[in-house]
Amino acid sequence: MSGPHGGAGAYIALGANLGRPLETLRWAVAEVARLGELCGVSGLYRTAPVGGPPDQPDYLNAALCLRTSLPPEELLAALHDTEARAGRERRQRWEARVLDLDLIVYGNRVADGPALTLPHPQAWERAFVLAPLADLNPGLAHPLTGETVRRALARVPQSGVGAGTADWL
Repeated sequence: MSGPHGGAGAYIALGANLGRPLETLRWAVAEVARLGELCGVSGLYRTAPVGGPPDQPDYLNAALCLRTSLPPEELLAALHDTEARAGRERRQRWEARVLDLDLIVYGNRVADGPALTLPHPQAWERAFVLAPLADLNPGLAHPLTGETVRRALARVPQSGVGAGTADWL
């Protein structure tokens, strides 16, 4: 990937299950696009919640690719700011949320710190992340293991992940 913003290709997972999820995700794509050059947006998937409190509504999930010159720590801070502006409050792990933006991969960068872990530690185990990533780049390789998104998606259970909708923006 190349473009006017230079920098690394970042893959970001988007999810929402409170309020007006479709409108929130459309807004979030536009907001994240301001942080660099949008390289692609996946289809939209309806997925069952994983973990967290019972009786949550289904999620809408997608992913996007962004070429950005922001360092990963600054990109993550900007994603958290976008979540907050959408009304997200962080109270309980895996709770229902108005918007969730996860930095999955940032180029080949590997990090394991208190504020940032790259690649995202559970991404290659979650079909609701892998299915949208496969729309964008099925050959995307995990920076540590080399496993591709395509191979991981074939390996993980896909129950609870509906078919993607391409025309949602």
